[in-house]
Amino acid sequence: MERFWQRVTEGLALNQLWFQFRQEARTSFQLYRRDFPRGSAREQWKQRGTFDFLQELAWAFLGKLSPARRVLLLIGVVLLVLPNGGFQFQEGHRDIQLVWGDPHFWGGVLLFGLLMLEVADRVVMKRDLEIARDIQSWLLPSAPPSVPGLAIAFATRPANTVAGDFYDVFPRTDATSNTTHFLITVADVAGKSIPAALLMATFQASLKTLSSTPCSLLELVAGMNRYACNNSQGGLRFTTAFVAEYDPATRALRYVNAGHNNPILRRSSGAVERLETGGLPLGIQHDAAYSVGEVSLAPGDWLAIFTDGLVEAENASAQEYGEERLLTTIQMGVRLTPEALLQQMISNVNNFVATTPQHDDITCVLIKAS
Repeated sequence: MERFWQRVTEGLALNQLWFQFRQEARTSFQLYRRDFPRGSAREQWKQRGTFDFLQELAWAFLGKLSPARRVLLLIGVVLLVLPNGGFQFQEGHRDIQLVWGDPHFWGGVLLFGLLMLEVADRVVMKRDLEIARDIQSWLLPSAPPSVPGLAIAFATRPANTVAGDFYDVFPRTDATSNTTHFLITVADVAGKSIPAALLMATFQASLKTLSSTPCSLLELVAGMNRYACNNSQGGLRFTTAFVAEYDPATRALRYVNAGHNNPILRRSSGAVERLETGGLPLGIQHDAAYSVGEVSLAPGDWLAIFTDGLVEAENASAQEYGEERLLTTIQMGVRLTPEALLQQMISNVNNFVATTPQHDDITCVLIKAS
């Protein structure tokens, strides 16, 4: 029995199971709430009454099922509330009895069959998501390239099976000097899971295509913005991005920050700068204007490029990890390698959030100039 219970619970304690159930119930309720009129659940409960509120919730639940499964569910519920044995009524001088056996049993059978159908759908979806995760892993680099004068490490962790975060470092030929520069990109598509992952794939395709053409960094970002506007559903699915180009010969880093979290540049002296020059996120305004910033990376400098999932990771008290904790981690780990410091950073985030479920994708690229 103990082995059976361990297999069912995967070793989780009762308080962890209850916490997981609460989180899943809250997430499911928010899914159904999307079909409700605007306003908080408590306000609607007071204004419309308990019956109307529960009716709206029931219709929101039924709306997630196919018509055939809705009928199956309703029949199962009706059978569960019918009395055992049947009905007896009189017609004239005769007693007529309608007997159907135990309706509760057949209602349970129908609901169990409905559960099996839903589980089958989930299994198929899980298999498809695993395939999508494998494909997405092919789109992201498995190891950083060798860049003269830089040591690079990166890590990503999706909130779900697939993510909307993107990162890459790869060489490209400069259009004016005909020398090899390195393009450094971190991006975050609005949203999570499959929709964000699909747009992340289009972002990667547009980046690779445009970067292979002879264009400046500013022209590259402007072209990606125009492409993103054609696939952003009127700006709803925008993408924040930090796109930079590093020249090993001059150690200059030219960048465009398109609405992304401002990367942290920690100088060897201990001074901290933020790379914020750029413009709007990609996909919001078709003719958006962007500016190019430039910094020089001297030996001992650190550059941290991250998505909001890192600094907005929350613990059980709804406190965010925050950029101050991130900066403290960088300041204390300047003598480490980028790989070791990145592991320390992820470990600190894990200790901070503890058992709180991850609500957003986490991506970070650490660069140390040498």
